[in-house]
Amino acid sequence: MYLNSLIESDRRHLIHPVSAYRAHEARGATVLASAQGMYVTDQSGHELLDAFAGLWCVNVGYGQESIVSAAAEQMRRLPYATGYFSFASEPTIRLAERLADLSPEGLTRVYFTLGGSDAVDSAIRFIVHYFNATGRPAKKQMIALDKGYHGSSSTGAGLTGLPAFHRQFDLPRAWQHHIPAPYAYRSEVGADDAALIAQSVAQLRAKVEELGAENVAAFFAEPVQGSAGVLVPPRGWLKAMRDTCRELDILFVADEVITGFGRTGPLFACESEGVSPDLMTMAKGLTAGYAPMGAVLMSEAIYAGIADGPDNHLPIGHGFTYSGHPVSAAVGLEVLSLYLEGGILANGQERGGQLQAGLAGLLDHPLVGNVRSAGMLAGIELVCDKAAKTRFAGEIDISGKLSAAAYARGLIFRAFADGTIGLAPALSCSEADMGHLLERLRATLDDVLEDKAVRSALV
Repeated sequence: MYLNSLIESDRRHLIHPVSAYRAHEARGATVLASAQGMYVTDQSGHELLDAFAGLWCVNVGYGQESIVSAAAEQMRRLPYATGYFSFASEPTIRLAERLADLSPEGLTRVYFTLGGSDAVDSAIRFIVHYFNATGRPAKKQMIALDKGYHGSSSTGAGLTGLPAFHRQFDLPRAWQHHIPAPYAYRSEVGADDAALIAQSVAQLRAKVEELGAENVAAFFAEPVQGSAGVLVPPRGWLKAMRDTCRELDILFVADEVITGFGRTGPLFACESEGVSPDLMTMAKGLTAGYAPMGAVLMSEAIYAGIADGPDNHLPIGHGFTYSGHPVSAAVGLEVLSLYLEGGILANGQERGGQLQAGLAGLLDHPLVGNVRSAGMLAGIELVCDKAAKTRFAGEIDISGKLSAAAYARGLIFRAFADGTIGLAPALSCSEADMGHLLERLRATLDDVLEDKAVRSALV
């Protein structure tokens, strides 16, 4: 009765993110009750192996007592400190310093947000201010990738290249533009890495030429496009795009909200190609989901352009009540300690190899058209015709069948509407847990394969 009342209360009052409201009401919520390690348990007592780390974020796994202790201790000592009026708190200062030390070279300044969406929103505001303050007010146009995800704020959602975030929201704005994603599996140049990189560079150049380089402010890109279905560009793509931006005199913004903090192997995905962006957004793994926090890191040149602009004796009008919240900062410091001193970053690098090997073994499955991965981040694209790479028709509801089958098998992953499975297991995942994940994943695919509508659609 208690569970039923919770579900009914959810239907009546709670608005869920990125959902079809009436469809959710009809389905009802799955109420999660507890979690430990790689596993969560719902209110009905069903245990699930979380292969998606909550929402790409619980990188250190559930139930890390040292994080709980750090948060509780900070709450007792100083539960809140504003960053306004030149106030600050010790954990916030120390976290900013640690991030500046650990991030790609040149990112020396840190602005804290509550998450990824407002980190992107903040980056946009800083970029506009920077070009106005440095006497280049025409540079307002911004470019991102089709299928890219840069949050759901009122402005960032326009840079997001997914139709659901534009529909009925009057987005994208006139100054927001997109170029095709580096999507090897569905590109006409296929698996030719050099050709795919050259194609992306040419597309960026063409868009900048169309808009006029004097009008273009920045290019935003995820090193791996998570919500696009985990699109992994070829090695060298990120550096080529960064170099092209530098040549064209536009800022390069790396959105590491998903890829940061060991998700792709190194602490930040930019490290894999020695790329130093002008600005970098982060969230998710920063606190491993234990408390809300995000950040924008910027180069000294961007900071100085803003700080030394006209009327620089006046305040820069951008700030949040909870920017640099001391409890979130204390959590972030402990999470970084677990990554580095606690060995979780190294463990994730080892488990990433196990995941990649396991995914390669799925290519023979009748439903699997493509697998792609970067460290502990992976996508499995299902098709009904491998030769033609044909997706399942919408009326089959392949994503709904995947989610239901996974739940029955005790597994959580992201089932994208186009039939792609997204995986982002915790970096703390053990060898045994990864084995269980891969076993349950194959069993889930086998179960979906037995569905009459799915089987009849296969070519």
